[in-house]
Amino acid sequence: MKPLLAALLFAGLASAADLPKVPLPKPTKPDEAMAKTWSAAKAAEYLDGVGVNWTRDRQCVTCHTNMPYLFARPLLKDSPDDGWKEVRKFLEDDVTSWSNGGKPKGDAYVVATAAALAVSDARTTGTLHPATKAALDRMWTVQRKAGNWNWLKCEWPPLEHDDYYGAVLAAVAVAEAPGKYAETDKAKEGIKSLQAYFAKTSSPDLHHSTWLLWAAAKVDGLMTAGQKKDAVADLRKAQHKDGGWCLPSLGKYNRRDEKKTPNDPAADSDGYATGLAVFALRQSGVSADDPAVSAGVTWLKANQRESGRWYTRSLNNDKAHYIANAGTALAVMALELCGEKPAAK
Repeated sequence: MKPLLAALLFAGLASAADLPKVPLPKPTKPDEAMAKTWSAAKAAEYLDGVGVNWTRDRQCVTCHTNMPYLFARPLLKDSPDDGWKEVRKFLEDDVTSWSNGGKPKGDAYVVATAAALAVSDARTTGTLHPATKAALDRMWTVQRKAGNWNWLKCEWPPLEHDDYYGAVLAAVAVAEAPGKYAETDKAKEGIKSLQAYFAKTSSPDLHHSTWLLWAAAKVDGLMTAGQKKDAVADLRKAQHKDGGWCLPSLGKYNRRDEKKTPNDPAADSDGYATGLAVFALRQSGVSADDPAVSAGVTWLKANQRESGRWYTRSLNNDKAHYIANAGTALAVMALELCGEKPAAK
């Protein structure tokens, strides 16, 4: 889609009928058939379907769908990329609105937007976009004295239920931001507060520690050497015999469905936990030839579904497994970092 049309649409001056159709994938089901072989093109198609349609329908950024979409989709360079450019343009325009006196939808929204744009910049131009810098600078203005942010507490683990994840995501944003943004005066002060927060506040679960490994690989002082070593060791212990990981094993989470069925740490391996674990291990310096990493890659290549997604069961209820959207993005990121992305055709 042309940028002008996107701008007009989101300003309410164009009709949704003017937008190119982006097929929405069928609802996520645990019994969806496995793909015969893993396909970058199908992953791109799936990510476009959930990322673009979420943005058009909800007109917001969210940690489980279009934020990780911008993390991963630029890596699939051989597939048409109008979709992620549309989503990115929406966020850039949102930041411009804040800069001109508009009000963001909340502190968490600012952090998620900054992270989406920063990682996207790192994956594409390698240059800090003015909108990204504006979002990052705005992020520090809503940082609390304790060093964290007022995060969403919707009781939707693992992403929207505690303040610690917001701090971790902000750390990822500044760690990924190109152009030596971390060395700017505003960033230095914010990072100093983040370092103090992580020094005083223990990670509540392995999930958050795994995300923090990503940021700590690029910004000093977020984790001690011992904490990094422990997180890597804990990930190794949590790996299943089939080479994958499952999300319930990365923390203690209460389901919100009517039956109150427990989240089982021994549940089947899933795309989110496996993608996250492999990606974080590689970011922390573990070799792609390491047995844990190579086994995780083998699992990812064997467990993509026909739709292009990697299945992950929601920790909350079985009405909608939005976490599979993030899981698919993480799987793509992990495979790319291990040199496993074939050319999309």
